[in-house]
Amino acid sequence: MQPLSLSHMSIVSSLGAGQDATLDALRTGRGGLKPCRFETVTLDTHIGEVAGLDGVRLPDRLAGYDCRNNRLAELALCQDGFDTAVAAARERYGAHRIGVLLGTSTSGILSAELAYRQRDKDTGALPSAFSFATTHSTGSLAEFVRVRLGLEGPAFVSSSACATTSKVFASAARMVAAGLCDAVVVGGADSLCLTTLYGFHSLELVSPTPCRPFDADRRGVSLGEGAGFALLERADPRPAPGTVHLLGAGESSDAHHMSTPHPEGLGARLAMERALTAAGLEPGDIDYVNLHGTATTYGDAAEDRAITGLFGTRTPVSSTKGYTGHTLGAAGIVEAIISVLTLRAGLIPGSPQTRTLDPALRSRYLQANETGRMDRVMTNSFGFGGSNSALVFGWAA
Repeated sequence: MQPLSLSHMSIVSSLGAGQDATLDALRTGRGGLKPCRFETVTLDTHIGEVAGLDGVRLPDRLAGYDCRNNRLAELALCQDGFDTAVAAARERYGAHRIGVLLGTSTSGILSAELAYRQRDKDTGALPSAFSFATTHSTGSLAEFVRVRLGLEGPAFVSSSACATTSKVFASAARMVAAGLCDAVVVGGADSLCLTTLYGFHSLELVSPTPCRPFDADRRGVSLGEGAGFALLERADPRPAPGTVHLLGAGESSDAHHMSTPHPEGLGARLAMERALTAAGLEPGDIDYVNLHGTATTYGDAAEDRAITGLFGTRTPVSSTKGYTGHTLGAAGIVEAIISVLTLRAGLIPGSPQTRTLDPALRSRYLQANETGRMDRVMTNSFGFGGSNSALVFGWAA
């Protein structure tokens, strides 16, 4: 794969808004999971809720897109000078040469849930002010971001469960290689809603305590919300010092089960192998793997088998979902940005929320942070239905 420069990025999660807040949380072990007080939910669980979203205002010209998911996206677009960086890229390449490839899983479902409460008591009709196309629809996100950033290149939304915003990196690489774009805005947003919380509860996957990936007593996921964006550009043959590249992307679909991964992690391993092949690397070239690590019994065990089968037991690994919760469709972009932040900071993040490692799992799973130079990192994202994606980031050669 031809490397792409990751020139700018932004992130919002329950750890806070922006790169500094995220990195500070990882350095200090400050998690963002709190007892669930979301909407009318009565479940005994912890969630990673982003504070202050009700106070976020969209630009007046985009008021028709107002919903929790698009407010989350707006908050992310405003972080770390991301919208300004895209404006500069628009001047360099032209608006029609920059694509917008985003992902979401739940999109604006909350807006439909709220509208349903207000339906006409006689006819059952939803309120006339409710707009499915600009709020609930998955396409709403890309349309909002595209207009918000003044871009005119190819745009679409992927919805591949929890691998969604990882897979868009591979799509972007193909778009640039095909000559359709010179740069691509990738990422997305996924926001909390009642459907998600009660849906995962019905699957008996929701933990009553903050989730503890790879813990002997792990009891399931802690759901969260988040958003992030990255600007990928054609790599400069003489990159500036400190430039990070997307080196490789790998995808697979094992279709083993609707909600359970293959017990040997075959699809996960295939995605990681393809990412390494695309990057021209060997397993020993990777300094750290940010795991999908949802803290479910079967999910962690399957990923552990895939990791140890490919990397052995020497490569340090961890999951940062104990910090942010599982941000579902946004997990790919949130954890990709976390991986790039740790690469830049020379920080291999531990998982202090994990108290006692499961002795049946053999990976070199870190509970405490380690520091030192890293050159290449991998991040994994796996979704329901066997949709798997792995990305490799590293310093520009």
